[in-house]
Amino acid sequence: MCAPWRPAPAGSGMQRAALTGVYGPLRGGARRRPVVSWPLVCLFHTGLRAFAADKELLVKLRKKTGYSFVNCKTALEKFSGDSKQAEAWLHEQAQKEGWSKASKLQGRKTKEGLIGLLQEGNAAVMVEVNCETDFVARNVKFQQLVQQAASGTMFHHHGAKDQLTTYTKHFMKAAELSQLRTGPAGCLLSDQLALAIGKLGENMAIKRAAWVAVPATYYIGSYVHGALPADNPSLTNIVLGKYGALVICQASEQSQKSNLADLGRRLGQHVVGMAPLSVGSLEDEPGGDMETKMLAQPFLLDPSITLGQYVQPQGVSVLDFVRFECGEDTEIPEAE
Repeated sequence: MCAPWRPAPAGSGMQRAALTGVYGPLRGGARRRPVVSWPLVCLFHTGLRAFAADKELLVKLRKKTGYSFVNCKTALEKFSGDSKQAEAWLHEQAQKEGWSKASKLQGRKTKEGLIGLLQEGNAAVMVEVNCETDFVARNVKFQQLVQQAASGTMFHHHGAKDQLTTYTKHFMKAAELSQLRTGPAGCLLSDQLALAIGKLGENMAIKRAAWVAVPATYYIGSYVHGALPADNPSLTNIVLGKYGALVICQASEQSQKSNLADLGRRLGQHVVGMAPLSVGSLEDEPGGDMETKMLAQPFLLDPSITLGQYVQPQGVSVLDFVRFECGEDTEIPEAE
């Protein structure tokens, strides 16, 4: 129900406007009868409600999609306030713009970026996503792209981690990654990449990924160096940085299960810092700083002993590892 109209205080500008617009002009000082009726006031209030509703839709669409107010307003006007159609149209236009920019920027060097590490139970994923500048690497939208790449890789291998009798690892290159989806009903990573390029205006590449899974008697140690502070609530269960390592270990019955996470982190730190090329064996002679066999290298956190001498009393066997360094030039190994 519309609120009853009451005249403004005498002499006010509003009253003069009301006398002219509602009652009509006064002639000879005589007050004329109203020339309009209550529905005009009702329409005024209805218009306010419609305006508020339109503004609320605009704010919601802007918050949900991240596109500019101007583009969101255009989309809502185009589809008469239908937010679902407006959102679909916005994504379509952004996709077109993103692919166009991606085509123009193709070929520009992408040496910066981030390593993303995602671990879920007995499986872990490590991805590298590149961009042109470190400034963009610190942008939330770029970091969300890294998470999407990690989630897509994990989802792709979801069923393969069950009923394992030994560890497994698989490497994926850019062409294969681009065809992955971010989830059961998710978008292609190639489309997400184009959207990020369109929004941030830099060339980018989802370069590579490694997926590792182990059975119950094994575990995966992990470490990310140069990790960014976790101040973005949209990034969940992923660690971002410039270097990353996954270390596959087998624990004996005598090993302290409560210490495995800390031990795995130290092994990951060693792999990142010492960059071994192979695991080697406990029988290898101790090497110096140029040694490339992991177990024969001086332990990063205590160079007076080798890594093999550090892990042997722990009741742990190091079986394999994966090391990523952002921007490095390297051939991705074949899947094992």
